[in-house]
Amino acid sequence: MIAEDFTPLSGLFGGMLIGLAATLLLLLNGRIAGISGILSGLVAPPSRESLWRYAFLLGLLGGPFLFWAINGAPAVLELQTGSIGLVAAGLLVGFGTRLGSGCTSGHGICGLARGSKRSFVATAAFMASAFATVFFLHHLL
Repeated sequence: MIAEDFTPLSGLFGGMLIGLAATLLLLLNGRIAGISGILSGLVAPPSRESLWRYAFLLGLLGGPFLFWAINGAPAVLELQTGSIGLVAAGLLVGFGTRLGSGCTSGHGICGLARGSKRSFVATAAFMASAFATVFFLHHLL
């Protein structure tokens, strides 16, 4: 079994920052902070929309480097699978994102905050799948 560090304050502040970012993007730009939608908008030919999308993704990619600069050391991650597992997980997440018409950030953060019934169902499906996967991997395998 893997031991996890319980860090309620960093989780609280991190969640508040995510909520603030999603709120500001919606209020100031009229856009939902769903990563799959932001990224898919960059696949199309460049438009006026491209700049904020690149800035948003740059912020996501720059986050770990900001953590490193503030903390003095990079975050340590321990993967429980190899390359095949990572590729399979990425493909399943991508498929689920297309099937569910959005990703966990779009439905779980922004959709629930807007009271979307579709996002409630999608988030319930995400969570049920996650619970079942963890139960299967940790208790049945």
